[in-house]
Amino acid sequence: MKIVHASPGFGNALTENQVEEFLSKSKLNLLLGTIDTKGEPNIHPVWYYYENGKLYVETSKSSSKVKNIKNNNTVYFCIDDEKIPYKGVRGKGTTKISENIERNTPIASKIMIKYTGNLDNQIAKFLMDGVKNGFSVILEITPKYYATWDHSTGITA
Repeated sequence: MKIVHASPGFGNALTENQVEEFLSKSKLNLLLGTIDTKGEPNIHPVWYYYENGKLYVETSKSSSKVKNIKNNNTVYFCIDDEKIPYKGVRGKGTTKISENIERNTPIASKIMIKYTGNLDNQIAKFLMDGVKNGFSVILEITPKYYATWDHSTGITA
């Protein structure tokens, strides 16, 4: 995977292992950038799950994210920690939309457990019902590259 330093001269780029760990363990929102039918940018804060080099997002089948991606499957994303020292991963990727309920259910379960702790709470149950009834889809983002930053080391040469 191509990784570039997002803030040259300050801090360091994350290594591939650090990117994997950051994306796997972080409970931060992913900010998903899409382009609407007017050619205007849209930003969507979403929950995500990272596995095998891909980012997964559960969303309503009728959401503007899905409409935009059907028009243009290239997206931009950013996951960053606002706490000092700043650290984050952003990038561009292509997106596939999955409407396959059998495939989507276990992925959505992982997202719900990551952000709500289990599947027994009201939010997880509501969202999982949408997946199981075909009202939701899974977005599978395949990153083309990552631009990363880790400001814990300060100014670099």
